[in-house]
Amino acid sequence: MANGTNGMRLVLLLILGLAVSACSHREQAIIGVQNPNVPIEEIAGTKTHDIYVLTTRQPSADPTLMFSGQRGDLSYARVTVTIPPNHKRGQIERPTRLPPDPKNEMTVIDPVRFSGERQFVTDINKAIRAAPDEEDSILVFVHGYNTTFTDAVVRLGQFVEDSGFDGVPVLFSWASAGKLTDYVYDLNSALAARTALIEGSDTLIGSDARAINLVAHSMGNFLSVEAMKQARMQNRFDSSGKLRNIILASADIDVDVFAEQMAVFDPSERKFYVLISEDDKALSVSRFLARGVNRVGDADVATLDALGVTVIDLTKVEDTNSTNHTKFADSPQAVQILGNEMLKGDSLHTGTVEPGVLGNIFVDMTNAAQSSISPGG
Repeated sequence: MANGTNGMRLVLLLILGLAVSACSHREQAIIGVQNPNVPIEEIAGTKTHDIYVLTTRQPSADPTLMFSGQRGDLSYARVTVTIPPNHKRGQIERPTRLPPDPKNEMTVIDPVRFSGERQFVTDINKAIRAAPDEEDSILVFVHGYNTTFTDAVVRLGQFVEDSGFDGVPVLFSWASAGKLTDYVYDLNSALAARTALIEGSDTLIGSDARAINLVAHSMGNFLSVEAMKQARMQNRFDSSGKLRNIILASADIDVDVFAEQMAVFDPSERKFYVLISEDDKALSVSRFLARGVNRVGDADVATLDALGVTVIDLTKVEDTNSTNHTKFADSPQAVQILGNEMLKGDSLHTGTVEPGVLGNIFVDMTNAAQSSISPGG
């Protein structure tokens, strides 16, 4: 009984810590809101990133939210994220009041809803043609649990900026409620979005992009891997050969479920790069609630190596977030190295790289980067 009480006390402390982190003020109603006194086009050093959107969220009645946490049919959209001149790598400068201050804060402007798939693809193809020749690729980001539409948009904007990705970013936003207490609702929303993710992926495959990368975070990994498993069982997985890299960051997937998921893929198809961290506090809570079964994002290297995936251990990499759950984007070193090594050029998966080896390379590069990369550089 004492052990059970101590365990419950530990999880309550962890949840409290996560709640304190999550409850820091995150202004949500910022989409399309501009500051009339500070024109963005007049701010030297401001950068912009067009974010294309595939979403299973219902449209919001509030245009400054754009999409709600309710489940809906697949919709198509585009927004533009602005990055302030003083942006620091690994950080999200969220607006703390309205209207936002584009000199010091990220903003989300120029929201567009597309009438359907055809208009969406036409616009994406224009963006692909405008990208550098070597960057005619798409980056798909699938967010995690407890994430609003606004949260997901600014996260992808920050990741694109800090990774140096010059192709076309696409957000797949499923209907997370954006509340810490709605874990089960979010899990079911993720499951309900599997077919839509496959349909959205088929749409992107039909574009003029030469290659497609996928980055999933937290519960978004469960959705992504389940969708890929479903596609594989239908003989539709990477049928075009465009899929370059699959990056699974802080994956909130039961490690036994993950083993079953991987079993349907041939070894040559396992282009999975699994980012793990032993100090991930969010996954510690998830593991406790799952009766102690490890999550993929904090599993041991040997277990994952045996599944034929490439493991990247970020345990020793410093994070700007106290939960250590978003190192792929919040660590200044990690996000830049991911951009340089995984989102550019050909796939790192050559068939000759032993599982786990890339993790050692990553740690070596990160150690070198510690002395050569400044947070705002």
